[in-house]
Amino acid sequence: MSYGTFDAPHRDIRELIDRFDKAGQVTRVAGVDETLELGTLIELIAHQAGEGGPAVLFEDVKGGSRGNRVLSGATNSARRLAITMGLPESDNPLDVVKAYRERMKTHKPIPPVLSDNPTVTENVLREGEFDINDFVTPLLHEKDGGRYIGTDDLVIMKDPDEGWVNIGTYRVQVQGSDRLSVWISPGKQGRQIRDKYFAKGQPCPVLVSVGHDPLLFLASGNELGWGQSEYDYVGGHRGEPYEVHESELHGLPMPAHAELVFEGVMYPDDNALEGPFGEFTGYYAGGSSEQPVIRVQRVYHRTNPIQTVASPIRPPSNFSYSKCVMKAGMIWDEVERAGLSGVQGVWVHEAGAARMFNVISIKQAYDGHAKQAGLLAASTQSASYLGRFVVVVDEDIDPSNLFDVTWAMSTRCDPAQDIEIVKRAWSGPLDPRIPRGQRHNSRAIILAVRPFGEHFPDVAEASAEHRAEIAEKYKDVLASLPITPRG
Repeated sequence: MSYGTFDAPHRDIRELIDRFDKAGQVTRVAGVDETLELGTLIELIAHQAGEGGPAVLFEDVKGGSRGNRVLSGATNSARRLAITMGLPESDNPLDVVKAYRERMKTHKPIPPVLSDNPTVTENVLREGEFDINDFVTPLLHEKDGGRYIGTDDLVIMKDPDEGWVNIGTYRVQVQGSDRLSVWISPGKQGRQIRDKYFAKGQPCPVLVSVGHDPLLFLASGNELGWGQSEYDYVGGHRGEPYEVHESELHGLPMPAHAELVFEGVMYPDDNALEGPFGEFTGYYAGGSSEQPVIRVQRVYHRTNPIQTVASPIRPPSNFSYSKCVMKAGMIWDEVERAGLSGVQGVWVHEAGAARMFNVISIKQAYDGHAKQAGLLAASTQSASYLGRFVVVVDEDIDPSNLFDVTWAMSTRCDPAQDIEIVKRAWSGPLDPRIPRGQRHNSRAIILAVRPFGEHFPDVAEASAEHRAEIAEKYKDVLASLPITPRG
């Protein structure tokens, strides 16, 4: 497998940072305080730089004492996402989506292998030898109920019945020197696995990685099918097995070259007050509740570890763009696997918190084609959780250009005829619109397409050929203008 402009996949996050550096994609900031400064600066950078802004390596972070380095926004640009995944480099998000889809046509999961030289075990700390607060434990938002060491994290568990390993990203709060709590939304695979242990009256072994290869974070934050391990999925993208190391107590596989991993156990009825926490929807929607505690028994870390942080905020955030690219590719892939033809593009918009506003472009071939596309896109595993709007547009509309999408909605959609409502769809506590305790919501499928087979006015714009001709003739004039792209 070709791995972009490099001969082989990156070995770990440190090698990946070197590759970002070579592409001029990393900014270093020193001396930021873990208490509110870190989270607020991440917010300012994300909102000011937007897509294409740099990854930020925070060095000498004030707080903690074991390395004090934090990486933010590793894959939050088309170019860095392509470098991470080994795809052809581009600054166009749809190019990366298309490259991802091309790979998925031949993608085959590859199981992980045990590493001969796991760098994560450079330091192994046992009970009484560690304090979680010695690491960077950020207070990211002013109204958070505590410090969250797990945002860009991997929560690793093994199904007690089927034996497969699941990796999910769930928020992890510090509850003491050797205690963490983890909040998992209902319906998520990690919660189903945890509840299997609890139903048997058994403790649930768990690993929490808070510094690792961003490729694993990309996989853990998306909805893979039940029974498919994220290690296998990532191995398929790398074209070779991912290296793991079995944990000392429970034999769970951790990334062999992770930066910082906690090992522990969750017990039934051992809970602590968790939250509130500012989430990716841009709200404190989850509130506070009693959530299971992880009793940490081991800490594995590299010397001077690099922790990873994904600070959820009012979008755009330091991770929302990469989720948009990944989800767009996954939705497109699922829709076509279901048999729908004519898909021209899919985009998941950051303004919808990378879940709630999705657009699919099609070339209509028959009456009902657009509605079929909308229903399928709303029902995919990748788009179902916490969805809200699916907009179907014609092939002349760029689904990633919000201006063009809004124009199509305004001129091609008749609300009484072209908006379908699907009720009782999968949602969760992070949905700010539904009543607390409710776990379902509704979906609007908006058909912003020309009515198939009916007369519809032509678009008032120059042809592509004429535009290109005039643009070439007057290129000096156009180059001198302060043009801001639409959308």
